[in-house]
Amino acid sequence: MRKTSRSAGVVLAAAALTGSLVACGGDTLEKSKDDDGKADGSGKKGSLVVGAASFTESRVLAELYAQILAHSGYQTSITTVKNRELYEPSLEKGEIDIVPEYAATIAEFLNAKANGPKAPEEKPVASSDVNATVAALTKLAEPRGLKVLPPGEAVDQNAFAVSRQFAEKNNLKTLSDLGRSRLKVKIAAGDECEVRPFCAPGLKAKYGIDVTGVDPKGVGTPQSKQALRDGAVQLALTTTTDAVLDGLVLLEDDKKLQNADNVLPVVNAKDAGSAEIAEVLGRLTKALTTADLAELNRKVDAERAKPKDAAKEYLESKGLLNK
Repeated sequence: MRKTSRSAGVVLAAAALTGSLVACGGDTLEKSKDDDGKADGSGKKGSLVVGAASFTESRVLAELYAQILAHSGYQTSITTVKNRELYEPSLEKGEIDIVPEYAATIAEFLNAKANGPKAPEEKPVASSDVNATVAALTKLAEPRGLKVLPPGEAVDQNAFAVSRQFAEKNNLKTLSDLGRSRLKVKIAAGDECEVRPFCAPGLKAKYGIDVTGVDPKGVGTPQSKQALRDGAVQLALTTTTDAVLDGLVLLEDDKKLQNADNVLPVVNAKDAGSAEIAEVLGRLTKALTTADLAELNRKVDAERAKPKDAAKEYLESKGLLNK
């Protein structure tokens, strides 16, 4: 499952949270590993299980975490779990020690667990301010035995694309430019875009964009992108780390409509809360950029590289396995 429309769909996910947790409540996580999940590292400093959700970017991030920690002397393995509703409780229990996360999304997930499924919509804790979002996340995480490590520059959040031809013709670089143009636009997105504050309503309210409708072709799908190229729609919802934008460009969210979904590690405080683990992961966090993530996604999705191989090549290229 590709991680798309995370912010636009976070309220939907929160609404489903209670039922999902009841369905799996009390179950022990089955640590079935794929070929990329085998243990690695000397183990001199102990064993760590890195969790990954079942989409490309999460699997690549998990490999990056596991490999840099293995290089530092830990025995590491990766467990891939379908979704956050399953892996987050396992993180609390210590069945998983570390997961790559997205600040705003995990903050609202924990907000829903603590304050009810309507909390992300009625009393959200995430915003476009990454520092405020991480502070709110930390406050929600600590009582659950979780430690939030510092975020980096890399961010995977909702983004809006136009065709390069449309952008050049109308001199568009930002969403503000599109609003000022007074052009009528139809959006290719999920059908929830009609009502979600980070999609059509937000574009209208924050940017003054004249949205005439939503074509429910999905988020970042080939069909959405082709509709842009064909001129059937003028705007398409995707993500900032979309790896396949042939002939398309992303318009800058210059007024920060989207929440701060910066990538950061969340760890079980008891089992993986040491200063050394934070320092090792911090080196990666500081190096990783949004463009890096997009390129890693492209290598896996378009070139069919294994996440393990793409991660190793990246870490070596940044000198992160030389320390």
